[in-house]
Amino acid sequence: MRLSLLLVTSLAAVLTSSVACQRGVTVNTPTDPPVSGSVNGTDTPNPTSANTTDLRPARATAFDTTARPRWLEDRIQKHLAEAKQNPIVQISRYTYKGQTVYYESVGCCDQFSNLYNAKGNIICHPEGGLTGRGDGQCPDFDKNKTGEMLVWRDPR
Repeated sequence: MRLSLLLVTSLAAVLTSSVACQRGVTVNTPTDPPVSGSVNGTDTPNPTSANTTDLRPARATAFDTTARPRWLEDRIQKHLAEAKQNPIVQISRYTYKGQTVYYESVGCCDQFSNLYNAKGNIICHPEGGLTGRGDGQCPDFDKNKTGEMLVWRDPR
């Protein structure tokens, strides 16, 4: 009895699945060879638009050049005299703990970023080092910085 019930259940499942496949669904796989006879031929058209995945910043980046302190101009000239860094060095101005500060990103590999006060003295190193968390002197910088303005980015 159990065997016949199992057979009937299995037969019903097979019939149901074959009926479902007969509902007019067709699958077409292209079998025509490429026009040139080779998949490496010239069948692919040339792009019709500019590359939209260029990750480099636009050359016409607007920098905030108002009231750059002299020490900051000197710092920028120092960067321009050195080899280009990867990633590109940039300097941004923020308000942090009620004062104007300047954040200077640095190039690659475990180097500390710099956070300067308005007089050019280093307050702390918010990022970088072996842990990537900086020197620990301003762990709340990312949460409490406001008013971001890009002051300079290496144009090279």
